Amino acid sequence: MAPRILLARHGQTQWSLSGKHTGRTDIPLLEEGRCGAGLLGERLHRAPLDGLDGVEVRTSPLSRARETCELAGFGDRAAHWDTLMEWDYGAYEGLTPADIQAERPGWLIWRDGVPGGESLDEVTARADEVVSWARAADRDVLVFAHGHILRSIGARWLGLPLDFAARIRLNPTSLSVLGWAYGEPALESWNDVGHLAGHL
Repeated sequence: MAPRILLARHGQTQWSLSGKHTGRTDIPLLEEGRCGAGLLGERLHRAPLDGLDGVEVRTSPLSRARETCELAGFGDRAAHWDTLMEWDYGAYEGLTPADIQAERPGWLIWRDGVPGGESLDEVTARADEVVSWARAADRDVLVFAHGHILRSIGARWLGLPLDFAARIRLNPTSLSVLGWAYGEPALESWNDVGHLAGHL
């Protein structure tokens, strides 16, 4: 079977809860985020995934992703990879969409980008690097990272421009699977938070 890529978004932080753009600021997990990471780990270790034995694991080096990876039970198997870091939001770091819209009505990050941070082309190139790595693997891969970079990877896996990512939201501690259908790249599952049901 062709390799798939499993995407795990980090657990809840104070900034993700309030909707602030959290790029390179190293915000710790809330207790809710720590609990969610454990629940995600339980899901990844029971059938049908059964701990993903032999699967290569990589994580963003930022603490919220790294801690999610560790609490999910994959810390000893994961390599840190700067390519999985969140979008560098530049001047918009720590601002909410409403804050930015007040200054730039109609602004959309996937179309308009950010001043002083990463360009759309730079984010696309990083997402493409992850996709190329995953497709070259001889088995499934698992990554722990952040909302916007994971959405970017989803868009590029499908061969679509970055702005498609505006249409595929991701919740904290979600699990998504990028796979194949009829030989073409496909979303096998997206933004699945079933493991949190009844707990958070």
